Amino acid sequence: MNSFRQILLHIFVWVSLLLMFMFMHTNGGNITRTTIIIFVYFGIVNISIFYINYLFILPTFLDRKKYLWCGLAILFVVIFFAFIKCGLAYYFYDIIITRVSGKRKWVLNFWEYFLSATLVSCFFIFLSTILKFIIDWFRNEKIKSNLENEKLISELAFLKSQINPHFLFNSLNNIYSLAYQKSDKTPEAVLKLSEIMRYMLYESNENLVKLDDEIRYVENYIELQRLRFKDTVYIKFEIDGDTHDKKITPLVLISFVENAFKHGIATDKDNPLTIVLNVTSNKLFFQVINKKSNLNKDETGGIGLQNVKRRLDLLYKGEYRLHIEDNEAVYNCELYLDL
Repeated sequence: MNSFRQILLHIFVWVSLLLMFMFMHTNGGNITRTTIIIFVYFGIVNISIFYINYLFILPTFLDRKKYLWCGLAILFVVIFFAFIKCGLAYYFYDIIITRVSGKRKWVLNFWEYFLSATLVSCFFIFLSTILKFIIDWFRNEKIKSNLENEKLISELAFLKSQINPHFLFNSLNNIYSLAYQKSDKTPEAVLKLSEIMRYMLYESNENLVKLDDEIRYVENYIELQRLRFKDTVYIKFEIDGDTHDKKITPLVLISFVENAFKHGIATDKDNPLTIVLNVTSNKLFFQVINKKSNLNKDETGGIGLQNVKRRLDLLYKGEYRLHIEDNEAVYNCELYLDL
């Protein structure tokens, strides 16, 4: 909210309050000169107390943790304005100081009115202090929320930046293997890698992408692996359900598939690498099962699965379930995700 709108809001609130109290004081009757004097003059004084504390004393002393000076400043303002109120009261002696109840008429002494004026001033000090704490709390919560969002965005950007080098490193190793074998399929593998990298660099920059595009990306990766293993790779990729008009955060599914190829066995005809993707309503089930290999170990430790787990925590907190079964023979990964 800009400053001009804040000023208008404050003016509206104070005018509304003054009119409401004037109406209540007169029981809905005519507003007299006495009412105007009481509510306008003394209203201005009390509003001044409110803003002196809210705009000057609290920001100058309380925000800087100068509590003693803050207390002394408030005490000075309360006493100072109590004397001003007493001066106004004696100026309008017949209206303010003189009290009438039926046939009885009496005059308030100075200290009685001074005490009353002090208590009213303390009330407006209290109101302004409460408002200050409320505004500061909301402002701090907003700052905290913005910082958390910035941290989230930065962490997601970092995690996503790790995917490309990690994927490229593994794919180049595969293409190197084809080139080393002088395979005729090396150019086709390079072309597939080019298509995959195009998706990673340009089409996956949004927070959400079409599920069909992500599936096509996984299929391209599988084709790249088929070229690597020639005709000795056995893969079952099953897709069931309506995948149209569904969206998913990019580069999540690929990590599980890549992990299966890197650490599993895809050349066993009796135990093919199985990938299942099922969409029911707005829920996705993704499963990757592979026979484990004891030969293909990553000595430096992979970042793929740790990366995707962290991204799922950040983007789908409370909206996903990841179950991993890791035994001596089989690695089974199941992802349940709310789209």
